[in-house]
Amino acid sequence: MNIIISNSGNLPIYEQITNQIKDMIMRGELRGGEALPSMRALAKDLHISVITTKRAYEELERSGFIHTVVGRGSFVSDANTEVMKEEQYRKIEETLTEGVRLAKQSGISCEELQEILRMVYEED
Repeated sequence: MNIIISNSGNLPIYEQITNQIKDMIMRGELRGGEALPSMRALAKDLHISVITTKRAYEELERSGFIHTVVGRGSFVSDANTEVMKEEQYRKIEETLTEGVRLAKQSGISCEELQEILRMVYEED
């Protein structure tokens, strides 16, 4: 598992880990039932605190991406990735709805808003 940590970014390290693992699951790079590295092993590989990896794994478990079996480790959930993807779509739609509302209030046209979205999307 290839996770890249940025110390210069705005996101806390645990969120960077969480986001990257979620992305790997959504893209099918990590499949249902697949074991994740132990919290200690991941912390050692990334040169970070075990507390940070524990927080990332807890967040992943809370959002249904992984499950943990005491004494065995953490595994990618067998949950349908389509259900997870639908949840992501819902969150994106909520965020975009708020952006459209702000754009309309500010007199920004649909074309201008699309250009902003394109620039933001291609930024990374």
